[in-house]
Amino acid sequence: MKRLLSLILALSLLLLCGCGAAGTNESEDTAEDLKELDVVLDWYPNALHAFLYVAIDKGYYEEEGLKVNIRFPSNANDAISLVAAGQADIGLYYQQDVIQARAEQNVPVKSIGAVVQGPLNIVLSLQEKNITKPEDLVGKTIGYAGTELSEALVRSIMEYAGADYSDVTMVDVGFDLMSSMTTGNVDATIGCLVNHEVPQMEEEGFQVNWFDLDDYGVPTYYEGIFLANDEMIANDSDTLAAFLRASARGFADMKADPEAALATLLANQNEENFPLSETVERKSMETLLPMMETAEAAFLSQSDACWQENIDWMLSQGLIEKAVSLDDVRVNLEF
Repeated sequence: MKRLLSLILALSLLLLCGCGAAGTNESEDTAEDLKELDVVLDWYPNALHAFLYVAIDKGYYEEEGLKVNIRFPSNANDAISLVAAGQADIGLYYQQDVIQARAEQNVPVKSIGAVVQGPLNIVLSLQEKNITKPEDLVGKTIGYAGTELSEALVRSIMEYAGADYSDVTMVDVGFDLMSSMTTGNVDATIGCLVNHEVPQMEEEGFQVNWFDLDDYGVPTYYEGIFLANDEMIANDSDTLAAFLRASARGFADMKADPEAALATLLANQNEENFPLSETVERKSMETLLPMMETAEAAFLSQSDACWQENIDWMLSQGLIEKAVSLDDVRVNLEF
């Protein structure tokens, strides 16, 4: 009797183990069926990226047969250099940099969708400086990160105001844009973002002024774009379209329930390198949402006019030596 009971018990355990193993294999098979996509961000997770984490959390990428791996950049240009080299599939980067990379070095990348429909970059200053327009910069110092693009932006707005670029003093402060203002080293900065540095400085108790660049002669441009390399666009556009489709669903949820999207973002923040303030990210999201989709432009859409205006402007400012065609810098995928 004991032997019979032992045999029954052994068979039961074997059947249980077999069921467990079958379940694990099925799960593994499902995971193996997903196509992995490495997506390199422009920076550590913040409100701009919330829709990505919502789409991951809701399983929208999985429904498209994708497993999206979010990667953070080690260097400022990782999102474009890794994608160009085929070491990542999609990057989140900047429109004008893509134009310059294609025009000057024929870097094989194109934009596949605009994440933010207008500039976030602003001229920012402490309120006490009374700087609210380009004319107020005459005789002032402007802190910047030492880039040709920032110089061209300031030159462009000064020309628009009828002033001369030599009327301002540009000071390379590297990445210390906010502290250069708060310590009085410069009067204003270019390179701070309206959705991030403004609420951050306000949270720290500073009163600030700022103005938008595209109000003063600089063409409206996309602050963030998704890019992919030429080979993937030519040979695997269906995968890219699936990524965009799932990302758009993530954005729709972010727009419908910003607080839930904020909670998802905070749960996925990189606390070690870039801890987030809930109040700053909430204000950031309030700024971003109407700029990521407008009455005229759906999320991820991009217009030929915006691309052409920026190519022309960069050529006029000497940022590129030759014009590039629209087909060299952007592709409109149906998704």
